[in-house]
Amino acid sequence: MACRRRRPELRGPPELHYDKSEARKYTRNSRMIDIQTKMAGRALELLYLPEDQPCYLLDIGCGTGLSGDYLSDEGHYWVGIDISPAMLDAALDRDTEGDLLLGDMGQGIPFKPGSFDGCISISAVQWLCNANKKSDIPAKRLYRFFSSLYSVLVRGARAVLQLYPENSEQLELITTQAIKAGFTGGVVVDYPNSAKAKKFYLCLFSGPSTFLPKGLNENDEEEEARESTFTNERVPYKIARRGVVKKSREWVLEKKDRCRRQGKEVRPDTQYTGRNRKPRF
Repeated sequence: MACRRRRPELRGPPELHYDKSEARKYTRNSRMIDIQTKMAGRALELLYLPEDQPCYLLDIGCGTGLSGDYLSDEGHYWVGIDISPAMLDAALDRDTEGDLLLGDMGQGIPFKPGSFDGCISISAVQWLCNANKKSDIPAKRLYRFFSSLYSVLVRGARAVLQLYPENSEQLELITTQAIKAGFTGGVVVDYPNSAKAKKFYLCLFSGPSTFLPKGLNENDEEEEARESTFTNERVPYKIARRGVVKKSREWVLEKKDRCRRQGKEVRPDTQYTGRNRKPRF
């Protein structure tokens, strides 16, 4: 009888689960790279950063640097922290542009107050809900993480943490500790009616509470089933944005669509959108 696949967090500590074999998947599995890149893009959208202004961002649980590469593509500078030496070694082999730090987010974020303009995290926070040794108390580790994160962010900045909560109780534990640390905000759920595409994003504000973006649904995008492929060669990390030339019409339309999903006012698309203008004398 086939058994249900266990969650990675239940198999042991993250620094042991994400070994060299697991890290290799994040550099050679095209489907995994595509999913990570898309989630990083969605997290960046929800950060609601100023347009055309490079920001200094923190990537928690950066792994092999896939999400950081997306940040670099968008013109931002970043620092990544991860508990797995194997994943960081893979990131170094890929020549990522961000700075990398080996550390346990449950022990706190070791940076000066007000260091970052924003923070993203992809599939990492739920690991703090599991105790891998007697001294690990999930609530205390979560509070230490959120309180230090609140400190290192510029006041008014946002943190967008994509996560896979095991159940509603676990999600409540995470949000409770975030509020206790001083954050406001809430949870944005994309594709709530889809078993495979459903994604949770914890959007936190380190200042006065602002509007909470709406989650995506099946009417916004058509979901495409893709097969997992493996190769002995390294897959380019820009696979999700390949062929999109900066400042081109396609690039401009994609950027305007992203602004609409963020709730910004955007002019309607016309035949002149993205057209090169003649220089003025």
